[in-house]
Amino acid sequence: MTELTHYINGQRVSGNSGRFGDVFNPATGEIQARVPLASKEEFDTAVKIAAEAQPAWGAVNPQRRARVMMKFVDLLHRDMDKLAEVLSSEHGKTFPDAKGDVQRGLEVAEYCIGAPQMLKGEFTDSAGPGIDMYSMKQPLGVCGGITPFNFPAMIPMWMFTPAIVCGNAFILKPSERDPSVPILLAELMEEAGLPKGILQVVNGDKVSVDAMLTNPTIQSVGFVGSTPIAEYIYGTGCANGKRVQCFGGAKNHMIVMPDADMDLAADALVGSGYGAAGERCMAISVAVPVGEDTADRLIEKLVPRVEKLKVGPYTAGDDIDFGPVVTSAAKQNILSLVQSGIDQGAELVVDGRDFSLQGYEDGFFVGAHLFDRVTPEMDIYKKEIFGPVLSTVRAGSYEEAIGLAMNHEYGNGTAIFTRDGDTARDFANRINIGMVGVNVPIPVPLAYHTFGGWKKSVFGDLNQHGPDAFKFYTRTKTVTSRWPSGIKEGGEFNFKAMD
Repeated sequence: MTELTHYINGQRVSGNSGRFGDVFNPATGEIQARVPLASKEEFDTAVKIAAEAQPAWGAVNPQRRARVMMKFVDLLHRDMDKLAEVLSSEHGKTFPDAKGDVQRGLEVAEYCIGAPQMLKGEFTDSAGPGIDMYSMKQPLGVCGGITPFNFPAMIPMWMFTPAIVCGNAFILKPSERDPSVPILLAELMEEAGLPKGILQVVNGDKVSVDAMLTNPTIQSVGFVGSTPIAEYIYGTGCANGKRVQCFGGAKNHMIVMPDADMDLAADALVGSGYGAAGERCMAISVAVPVGEDTADRLIEKLVPRVEKLKVGPYTAGDDIDFGPVVTSAAKQNILSLVQSGIDQGAELVVDGRDFSLQGYEDGFFVGAHLFDRVTPEMDIYKKEIFGPVLSTVRAGSYEEAIGLAMNHEYGNGTAIFTRDGDTARDFANRINIGMVGVNVPIPVPLAYHTFGGWKKSVFGDLNQHGPDAFKFYTRTKTVTSRWPSGIKEGGEFNFKAMD
């Protein structure tokens, strides 16, 4: 069995807390590695090293910091397959999905190459008599990030690439379920020219989280995960004087209007609802067809597509649609919610409960499920399932459909499928949700825009990546400058000339 490490001060370091977590192969159910869970003392040591390294890195000009990011992007392209292989083996997602995970993080690193432009301050000439005024965007110091299991490459890069290119040091606490890729990313950053100690990876559990939230050297904390933990991290981090951004749960609705292209809508729902086994915060988990006829036509299109989905290990290549979920506990939670849907009166149109894969009977595989006639009172509607389960809620009108999305406690993403531009425009303007798709099922913004939901899907004022990242990882200093003029004979200043 492999024993994993932390990454501190430019090298892999064994844990000394005596505590470990199990890393599974989700396809077989076997434990493939142990990951050390850091003590508070180990975490604080990493922070101390980062704090000592950061001032010199912060003094490097933005153009040279951007060159490190350029080289990092090249290395990501070089090692794409290697990273995806490791990612798939620990997470379970298909190889193409794993490459997409790396690619979306890479795109944020590409955006960060533009740091010299993003870090420019403002200047006002002659703000007063002989007075100039200018602002500077300066790094915070040492920043921290807590990232989830479902995107072990993308989300760490969404955090550490802008933080580092702004001149900060960064302490990453990745998910203990699939921790290997973040360490490989840290090694690539140093191969690209990043000084030792600027990016450190400390594996752990709540002990490390609390150490990050209470360590006075950590200036900011980013988090992606469930809403209850997001609330805890946001409250604790703010109480300890830190700048905090937290992204929580989701329940993303896709409204299907009567005039929509049903084949396009059905394909979009299958891809967005079941891809990566539904373990995505931007997955569409609720389809909302408007009108009974629309619902009947949509279900007719969905059933054969869902029934044909192929589930298997990532080693099966491109022949599978999604793999196992990440742990046995995740599988049991999904199946428990499926059973609750049945018990509460929803119609299970496609039943994946008995799915089993020969040779992988102990793997964490969950078959595809499709529910019809779900109502807002049901648990499968209210809760984030995070599995291959799509619920269909029939709406009698457009107003009822839009009301479902607007009244849900989560507001991460949503979509509408229609041929009517006026309806689409009204939907985009009125909906109280952070990311909106129009005939696009997973409206994840590209790296030069920002990613973030509304309502209980987010805690904090700034979104991830895009321009908001440069605001989050810097603080502004404004300088008002006046130089004396009118020097008297003998070299003395004529201060009257300044008035």
